[in-house]
Amino acid sequence: MAAKGPGRTNKPAGDGKEPVRPVARNRRARHDFEILDTFECGVSLQGSEVKSLRAGRVTLADAYARVEGREMWLLGVHIPPYEHAAGFGAHDPDRRRKLLLHREEIDELQVKTQQQSLTLVPLSIYFKEGRAKVELGLARGRKLYDKRHVIAARDVARESAREASNAAGKAVGRGSRRERD
Repeated sequence: MAAKGPGRTNKPAGDGKEPVRPVARNRRARHDFEILDTFECGVSLQGSEVKSLRAGRVTLADAYARVEGREMWLLGVHIPPYEHAAGFGAHDPDRRRKLLLHREEIDELQVKTQQQSLTLVPLSIYFKEGRAKVELGLARGRKLYDKRHVIAARDVARESAREASNAAGKAVGRGSRRERD
């Protein structure tokens, strides 16, 4: 049913806020790095970049962030040009993009990355309330043996959870004779 009359809109039931809609995730980052802290940043984009993001066309594989001149920049993100934008509306797919953070957060990240030799890695790009956001992770690189240790620990946890659920399922007696007796 369409809304009619001045000042009337079709608003969804509930709180009216758009849910967080993920566009891209950097799954490799959680494998290669130990994530110590995460930050939500706004990102300054051109119009055709927003259209490409909404279409889900972005690559975060070799991306990183850096503080330069008291500003935060996102480098290495590839957002291909929007198909229908030509000439004036087109953009450079590999350009630097400014990240929007509070001054205190930028200063804190600059100190941590310089003193503790940490890296800023984008973990995901998503839309929140109609605005493009980047989840930025403060990370420490993992060595090969660290990666193997993490994989082994995850496998052990998964196996123990599986055995615990099997033991609980047998004790309850789903469809077993104990339940019927």
